[in-house]
Amino acid sequence: MAESIKKKKERALKIIHLLKQEYPDSTTSLHFSNPLELLIATVLSAQCTDERVNKVTEELFSKYKSAGDYIVVPFDELAEDIRSTGFFNNKAKSIRKCCQKLIDDFGSEVPKTMEELVTLPGVGRKTANVILGNIYGIPGVIVDTHVKRLTQRFGFSEHKDPDKIETDLMKILPRDDWTLYSHMLIDHGRRTCQSRKPKCSECFIRHLCPSNESPLKK
Repeated sequence: MAESIKKKKERALKIIHLLKQEYPDSTTSLHFSNPLELLIATVLSAQCTDERVNKVTEELFSKYKSAGDYIVVPFDELAEDIRSTGFFNNKAKSIRKCCQKLIDDFGSEVPKTMEELVTLPGVGRKTANVILGNIYGIPGVIVDTHVKRLTQRFGFSEHKDPDKIETDLMKILPRDDWTLYSHMLIDHGRRTCQSRKPKCSECFIRHLCPSNESPLKK
């Protein structure tokens, strides 16, 4: 019998409680000091590790201070500056188009609503939720590869599409915990519930996970 929404909510609350004990200071691992920097860092993080992005942005953010800086620099120079993040030509194009729209439509400021953020080139709901949750304190479910994987293993969604997974999670998670839950799941995915070899026997929430492959059950 399929698990009801009510039962999923109850199980999700227990998982959140344990995650908060294990990852009390969970937050984005991307380094930034203002909304524009987090926007650029999140765009660069596609198909790239946060660790690599942070190494690149350490120099990048000392060179580019405003949206206009990304526009006036020669394209090849910007692409070279972000080369090691992968797909650098496409990312450079997205960054320049994004910054141009920030200048044209938003007075060079990063907007504060989902509706406005997703109009920016290269920005989808995931990036928008990163901005909203970490800059403006507006809760949002951030569906990256870790959140997607763990959500499916928890049995909270059968979908593969990130937007549908986000919708499923919004139905069962307390709104105030949306951003924090995403960060905690990312931390847990990196440390324990890994893609190829999940460490189920070491997992402190294995008794709440239907995908638990460990013989050590609580």
